[in-house]
Amino acid sequence: MKNREVYQNPLIERYASKEMMRVFSPDNKFKTWRKLWIALAQSQMELGLPITKKQIEELKKNQNDINYDVAIKKEKETKHDVMSHVFAYGEQCPNAKGIIHLGATSCYVGDNTDIIVMKDALEIIKTKMINLFSVMSKFCDENKNIPTLGFTHFQPAQLTTVGKRASLWLHDLFMDFENLENQSRRMKLRGVKGTTGTQASFLSLFDNDASKVQELEKKVANKIGFDSTFPVTGQTYSRKLDYEVLSLLSGIAQSMHKITNDIRLLQNLKEIEEPFEKNQIGSSAMAYKRNPMRSERIASLARYVIASSQNGAMTSSTQWFERTLDDSANRRIVLPEAFLATDAILTIAINVFDGMVVYEKMIQKHIAAELPFMATENIIMQAVKNGGDRQELHEKIRTHSMETAKVVKIEGKANDLIKRIVDDKSFMLTKEEIDKVMDAKKYIGLAPEQVDSFLNEYIYPILEENKPLIGIEADLRV
Repeated sequence: MKNREVYQNPLIERYASKEMMRVFSPDNKFKTWRKLWIALAQSQMELGLPITKKQIEELKKNQNDINYDVAIKKEKETKHDVMSHVFAYGEQCPNAKGIIHLGATSCYVGDNTDIIVMKDALEIIKTKMINLFSVMSKFCDENKNIPTLGFTHFQPAQLTTVGKRASLWLHDLFMDFENLENQSRRMKLRGVKGTTGTQASFLSLFDNDASKVQELEKKVANKIGFDSTFPVTGQTYSRKLDYEVLSLLSGIAQSMHKITNDIRLLQNLKEIEEPFEKNQIGSSAMAYKRNPMRSERIASLARYVIASSQNGAMTSSTQWFERTLDDSANRRIVLPEAFLATDAILTIAINVFDGMVVYEKMIQKHIAAELPFMATENIIMQAVKNGGDRQELHEKIRTHSMETAKVVKIEGKANDLIKRIVDDKSFMLTKEEIDKVMDAKKYIGLAPEQVDSFLNEYIYPILEENKPLIGIEADLRV
């Protein structure tokens, strides 16, 4: 039973996935601390320190059985989370308690765990992006030949296609995906650096044998699954890493905000519509409404993530010397929540594109209202081929267009420019000839070919390479 008298985080209660919540859970955090303590002790033993296999086995035996009651009680006394868990672990491992955290500082477990958690979280983001690519690429391909009005300044411009427009959305996310892949490759462990990053405590443990200190760091990193560590740190790893990760998440959020802005505008035009479930209610007052609530939710969460990157920038820029603690409480909030919100954004986006509806008749209606103006140059060229005078016809087109604009804007009637041209004998054009000129597909340029090229060269290889990741459930929790 939930305690309804205390604040509940909406990211947990309503939006984020269970797998992302698990990655940032206290249980995963503290189990990772113990994993790091085991890796440190085992590596120290391998390099000759007086640590026994029996002690290592004792640590391993109790790795996942955390005595939280002891740790919580001890933290109230000491006001130190790491030392309270060192004490709790030591109670379970009496033979090994003297070698737990040997030579380390709190950031050995704290910072290294943050990096491990972020790396795991990036893998979840990658999986969500792959699944979003899968449904979006299908949408692009299925709709690549459907002409639609292009807009500049949200004013009708030349035609594009529904799929080509969606490829612009997908390309933004493709750029984000490249950044994600790069960031994942660049993730390094903080390593075994000591209190101010000089490794002095470990140098003392190994009787000033620098080679063993260097080997210790490599061994720990390998045991944790990392190929490399930061070459230099203070007590903490550079908070610039947090900013880089938050900037990556911000980039994804920016792309999704832009995409959902377009979807919301197109839903107003009744050209496309996000999924709307049988029992879904659009408005408490207006029962007929089909609000784009999924896209609005994405935009709302996206603004939160975008703002979080600024938080990371401020933290990175205000650190003092080898470390300061004014980052700690801030990072406990901003890092998990930025990931949880981005996770939710991508889950909702998969749901949207998996059920997006395209209303071709409505799109054709809008094209019919604007295409006559766009086709005037082609009409003139066809009329000249039939023996007309280009300058005379240009003036007539201009006059007819002005009159048609009045009919459309002032009288609210349909665009009758084509009828005016057919009725004007100076154009010497039959209705059939004009119909050919008015074929919308003549005005979409290379839009379908561009979609094919983009998908084949950039998106499909990613999907093929990550095929095992495709097929996750993306249902909305609320």
